[in-house]
Amino acid sequence: MCFNDNDEKLWREDPHEYVRKGYDIIEDLYSPRTASIDFITELVRKRGKENLQKFLTFIVEVYRRYDEAAPGYKPYRQKDGALLAVGALCDKLKQTEPYKSQLEQMLVQHVFPEFRSQVGHLRAKAAWVAGQYASINFADQRNFSAALHSVVAGLRDPELPVRVDSVFALRSFVEACKDLNEIRPILPQLLDEFFKLMNEVENEDLVFTLETIVDKFGEEMAPYALGLCQNLAAAFWKCMQSAEAEEDLDESGALAAVGCLRAISTILESVSRLPHLFPQVEPILLPIMQRMLTTDGQEVFEEVLEIVSYMTYFSETISLEMWSLWPLMINALDDWAIDFFENILVPLDNYISRSTEHFLTCKEPDYQQSLFKVLSSVMTDKNIEDHDIEPAPKLIEAVLQNCKGRVDQWVEPYLRITIDRLRRTEKKYLKDLLIEVIANALYYNPHLTLNILQKLAVATEVFNLWFHMLQEVKKSGQKANFRREHDKKVCILGLTSLLSLPSELLPEESLRQIFRAVLDLLVAYKEQVAAKNNEDEDDDMDAWKTDDDEEEEDDSDKEMGVDTEDGDEVDSQRLHKLATQVHAGDEDDDSDDDFSDDEEFQSPIDNVDPFVFFSEIMKVMSVSDLRRFQILTQSLDFHYQAVANAVAHHAEERRVEIEKEKAEKAASGVVGKQ
Repeated sequence: MCFNDNDEKLWREDPHEYVRKGYDIIEDLYSPRTASIDFITELVRKRGKENLQKFLTFIVEVYRRYDEAAPGYKPYRQKDGALLAVGALCDKLKQTEPYKSQLEQMLVQHVFPEFRSQVGHLRAKAAWVAGQYASINFADQRNFSAALHSVVAGLRDPELPVRVDSVFALRSFVEACKDLNEIRPILPQLLDEFFKLMNEVENEDLVFTLETIVDKFGEEMAPYALGLCQNLAAAFWKCMQSAEAEEDLDESGALAAVGCLRAISTILESVSRLPHLFPQVEPILLPIMQRMLTTDGQEVFEEVLEIVSYMTYFSETISLEMWSLWPLMINALDDWAIDFFENILVPLDNYISRSTEHFLTCKEPDYQQSLFKVLSSVMTDKNIEDHDIEPAPKLIEAVLQNCKGRVDQWVEPYLRITIDRLRRTEKKYLKDLLIEVIANALYYNPHLTLNILQKLAVATEVFNLWFHMLQEVKKSGQKANFRREHDKKVCILGLTSLLSLPSELLPEESLRQIFRAVLDLLVAYKEQVAAKNNEDEDDDMDAWKTDDDEEEEDDSDKEMGVDTEDGDEVDSQRLHKLATQVHAGDEDDDSDDDFSDDEEFQSPIDNVDPFVFFSEIMKVMSVSDLRRFQILTQSLDFHYQAVANAVAHHAEERRVEIEKEKAEKAASGVVGKQ
């Protein structure tokens, strides 16, 4: 574990290679030093009672000999190995008494003095170990501050490996820093040192630290956003040029390139509430997006799509230059990028929802036509798995909801490919999404959609399947389909829209069936919203718990001699528990892996209250066709009459709440302008 002659030679003759080897996970596979660290870590994890005390006594003895030796005779290399061992055991020592309470003293006495060592590798190791323990609770905050400033000073060390290890450590200090005023005054200099170092080495840990700083300071990074993006873009192109020169991108270069793009995304997210900045960074990032959305960018395609997503979502408007990326994404999806469909969905949805007018009116290129072409190709391809097709109906939904009343010519083509795929779909979640395309079409225009379904001779087939799916339950008693709030809401709006059709288009029996289905959906929707609100309140209460409360819960398991991971027995018990959970899931028919509760996405129906929508359509029916309204309501049994009354009452409550929210919003807007 100690610094050796080979390390010394490499440090002196090729510090860049020394850094590369030190952070290369492939090198770790063949490194005796890494094997030694792994052995010690496992030894104290699984046999801590017998061995931890012995090993630390040995480390303390190394420290003692080092402190007592004269400056020219100190065992520098053994001290380096001892520091490496202490840093590697940080997780264990931070949890185990009596060592946990002695860590600050150990750092002050044996680690921090090495920041000023005349030996470069000890300065580097001191920075690394300090970073490993940056998150402990310092009794004297001055010790934390002193270590932080020593790490920052290490960014300007004459030795490259010291600078790199200091950057690595700085990330932990930034994460642990409770008072950002410790860092705020030196932020510009910090960023300068970062980019000097990025010009010297391709190392993803540099970028991870930068991401942490950006994340921590948020909108305060706005003055630096343009410069950061410029430097990161330059670093990215440097990685790509190195790859082209060598005809391949090595592991560290690839990770550094990905890291640059991730850091750009973090910066864009941090200034997301400052949309005026996005046109400024667009010319810097556009060449990267244009190049990397082709086959040249397959290795970084996901990261580039995230940048496109931010640029199309947070900008005040989507420029024509940004629209030039649409054909690239469509072509990629049509050719080779089906595995990235979920990632492509986000920017395409942004184009449709945030630049609807251009999507609808531009004919060269014809965005509507190109979208239908690729969705038709994907949905009719029998070789593409159900799971990979899920973004397709979501995009159809985006078109129907955002372009209401303006894409009549596309309703039939989209319904045709939807019904074709629905007939051979096996996965429940995709079935939900395909039925929701029909629901969205009904909400878009119920008369047009019903006519198309009847023209295609599929109306009975579709509605029978829909009603069957609404009634289907799992063995647990839970509904098997339409499990998200959004699913239920789309179904409510689609079926409720049918109630607005003239009596000659909808037989009374069908009307009653639809009416009861909507009532059931409204009740289920209300219960799900209430349950979610209760969960949110519980989460708010959890946020009040202090670190001390959590530590009290954990401390009983972390006293000396009690291993939280007590060897193979605990591992075996955990695996048995997981296996039991898996089998329990298997017993419940078709537990859908794809299900996730409502994602944080926006849609045009967010402002449509399903209770108010239903109530208004029923009021219109009571005026325009009183006989039909009476037949419908009087035919209900006692249960559904009670449900209908409760829904009507809740609709009035929601109407009052919505008006109150509008008034408060308007009032706050007036106050904001004053």
